[in-house]
Amino acid sequence: MIFDKLKKIDIVFDSPELDCPPVFSSGDVVSGKVVLELSAESKVESLKLHAEGFAKVYWTESRSAGSSTAYTQNYSDEVEYLNRREVLLQADNGELTVLSAGRHEYPFSFQLPEETLVTSFEGKHGSIRYWVKVKLHRPWATVKKIKKEFTVIEPIDINTPSLLAPQAGTQEKMARIWYRNCGQVSITAKIDRKGYTPGEVIPVFAEFDNSTSRAVMPKAYITQTQTFIARGSMKQKRAVVATLCGDIVGARRREMWHGRAIKIPPVGPSILQCRIIKVEYMLKVCVDVPGTSKLSLELPLVMGTIPLHPFGSRTSSVSSQYSVNMEWLRMAIPEQPEPPPDYSAVVSDEEAVQNSTAVQPEEDLSGVLQRSLMAYVQEFRLRPPPVYSEVSRHAKTVVMY
Repeated sequence: MIFDKLKKIDIVFDSPELDCPPVFSSGDVVSGKVVLELSAESKVESLKLHAEGFAKVYWTESRSAGSSTAYTQNYSDEVEYLNRREVLLQADNGELTVLSAGRHEYPFSFQLPEETLVTSFEGKHGSIRYWVKVKLHRPWATVKKIKKEFTVIEPIDINTPSLLAPQAGTQEKMARIWYRNCGQVSITAKIDRKGYTPGEVIPVFAEFDNSTSRAVMPKAYITQTQTFIARGSMKQKRAVVATLCGDIVGARRREMWHGRAIKIPPVGPSILQCRIIKVEYMLKVCVDVPGTSKLSLELPLVMGTIPLHPFGSRTSSVSSQYSVNMEWLRMAIPEQPEPPPDYSAVVSDEEAVQNSTAVQPEEDLSGVLQRSLMAYVQEFRLRPPPVYSEVSRHAKTVVMY
């Protein structure tokens, strides 16, 4: 049987580096070859290739229809980004093709769509994947299939006016304990820009004014929020990816941060252009006030793939951008005295409920996403994942996993 004669079938992508898989973006040409190794002469009907790319989300939620009735509600959606077919081997007259024993290679090449694709992503409730599937059809034998995924990275250049703009804000709160005012706490914070890349250090400039009768503890966190959307509902997954703890601010005292550093670990880039999956980042500056809920100030961040050009240069080549960004895959996280806290420790219950009530409108970042580059695709590839908070639009509380 021909099945016994087929020793190997494989898909090999062309790559500039042998030890590193290729990375593509919109408009790039994906090329490679399909390799067949036969132990004896064999007959083949056809060899066909199918390239696909999808964003998909799926989750379930339990519902109650009464005191004794419960059911499960399913949520799912998908968006197609790539669909290309190519015939690598097939006789024109429908006859069988006879292949001799040995190795046979069939090259393939196709161009990714010019319109913006979405960065590859893997999450608990959804994924964005691209792959090439090959089918070998033979007479009197089952179809032999092989599938290999490839990575797509849509570049985010932080050297744009919107991402170079400083971010600042102020929050204040009257601390209350048992219906008694204990004084006011305020936070004023600023960072140099909105766009950063993994491995960079964010200098945080902040002022903490504690007019209460109790000492407070200032902290800063970088949080990641994954949002999955289907049928008008959403599921969110939040994590703290980096932390910064300040010194205790005594009663009726003031504390200043003159560029306190918080380092960005190897995380995936922001995903902002997908209709059903979003990955967003935030710098959260907080004050823990004993006996009352936290005071928190949020400054939005965008994780890019093209780092800040020195001296404002915008002329770096594509190859140099690839080399810079490839280092993210090998980047090590510096030792930390303790793992990041879970998300529920960063926000109050009121904030968690407010943040999960509705799907936010899409931000217009058409000028942010530029042509080709690379990025980090897995969420936390170089260390164990942090504890997550699971937030459902329909849930009344935050459930920890």
